Amino acid sequence: MTNNQGLDVVFQTLADPTRRAILARLARGPATVTDLAAPSGLALPTVLQHLRKLEEAGLIETTKQGRTRTCALRAGALAPARSWMEEQRLLWEGRHDRLDDYLASLTDTPKESPS
Repeated sequence: MTNNQGLDVVFQTLADPTRRAILARLARGPATVTDLAAPSGLALPTVLQHLRKLEEAGLIETTKQGRTRTCALRAGALAPARSWMEEQRLLWEGRHDRLDDYLASLTDTPKESPS
């Protein structure tokens, strides 16, 4: 899988509000499937489908002990998405700065520095 395909999977997975809510809950620490299902009001099979998607995207890990399945965030799983977004931010800030410079040159007014 190329890096872009990995990003596609992560962003598709994060597009669902239920999965984002699950990740927000797991940011506080590991939780059982039952604990994750309780606040959503969703049936366990539906929650398990969401957890499967999160696991396939590499965002969470699950462990099973007896009949209890516990989920936890994977450390650094969002780093590639964060890196891509930072690259995009720098790109667009550079474009915005060049546009500011160009517009200032058209009006012959000095560019004001941010305070």
